[in-house]
Amino acid sequence: RLQALTMLSALHIVHETSGLLFVYKPAGLSFHSTASEPGVFPILRGMQSTGEIEHSGSLYSCHRLDRITSGLLMVAKSSDAAAQLCRALRERRVHKYYIAISPKKPLKKQGRVRGDMARSRRGQWKLTRGMENPALTFFTSCPLHTTPFTAFLMRPVSGKSHQLRVALKSLG
Repeated sequence: RLQALTMLSALHIVHETSGLLFVYKPAGLSFHSTASEPGVFPILRGMQSTGEIEHSGSLYSCHRLDRITSGLLMVAKSSDAAAQLCRALRERRVHKYYIAISPKKPLKKQGRVRGDMARSRRGQWKLTRGMENPALTFFTSCPLHTTPFTAFLMRPVSGKSHQLRVALKSLG
């Protein structure tokens, strides 16, 4: 129970419109529930029951973020709003951006990473030169002065699992 209460405070409503909630999800919180901890939607329902979220109706997922990723989730307040947002994402009228920080300097400062993705011998994902079903990511980078790190602004065009990690790895 204590862990569930701690996780309740982990999500924050950053912005709300008539059809959407913009919810901050911290790194370390799984989107899906596990045997030991609630996922995003049980926590949101808990926030509805305590009045932290005024909307009392159903909530609808429009996209996910991995456990290790922090960021904003767009959560629809109606099936119609969910359908409209999912359609806009699919038709690329709405873009998702990600910020990544890397200890490595990239081979190029901006551009695109394009190619098929395949599992390597050790089971990790890698970028290949194939173009049958390529992942496409646009990026720009900037050194973080006074630190050894580089910041990347990334916009995935295709929506493949592990795409951003594979793109960063291919940049050096």
